[in-house]
Amino acid sequence: MDEPRGSGVLRHQSLHDGFVPAQGPQQAFADAIDRHIEEHFGPVEFVYHEIASHLVGVHVYVVAPTEERPYRTLITSGMSELPMAVPEGHDISPYAELMLSLPADWPLTEAAGLGDEAGWPVQALKQVARLPHEYGTWIGEWHSVPNGDPAQPYAADTPFAGVVVTPMVRVPPEAGTIDVGDGIRIALLALIPLHPEEIAVKVERGTNALIEILDRGRVSELLDPRRPSYA
Repeated sequence: MDEPRGSGVLRHQSLHDGFVPAQGPQQAFADAIDRHIEEHFGPVEFVYHEIASHLVGVHVYVVAPTEERPYRTLITSGMSELPMAVPEGHDISPYAELMLSLPADWPLTEAAGLGDEAGWPVQALKQVARLPHEYGTWIGEWHSVPNGDPAQPYAADTPFAGVVVTPMVRVPPEAGTIDVGDGIRIALLALIPLHPEEIAVKVERGTNALIEILDRGRVSELLDPRRPSYA
């Protein structure tokens, strides 16, 4: 995972030796996520449930296209089963969930994400959602996560080889915070898939340089599978 300011790559060591079963969802958290999805994104089409989960159970909700949002949206539920190890001095919630959107014609089925090429966005969400718990770290805005070291494309038919965590831009600001109650809030953050050259910009030149090229390309949390690299 790259540092937020792009000053290099942090290589973490796993805190766990082998499989650690998830303890299961906190019901108040799961209910709050369900309510938030319905209110801000739309009806859930189906859910990729995990049966045997390592550390946390990362389920991925697929929100159907709507007139207002004519594309599918994938949202995790379960990353927030455990708090992240947020360092002192960072005024952010230790709880987070992740999302990204896909074109309505993306070949997404209830079996995708279990090994077929079209399921790589599901796997990317799961990979990043589990990362802070695996390594005793945290995920926040403008952290970038390459797909391996060195970074490799997520699938044979895509150039994307990592993601950057960003605020959402296609929803009102209030959609970025899930209110659990009792003062507990979950940050809902977007993943934007990156070309290898864009990952290199983040690592070598920093966050502001990456923001500049993504703004130039008008890149958002709605994935355009054919977009060029803007690096």
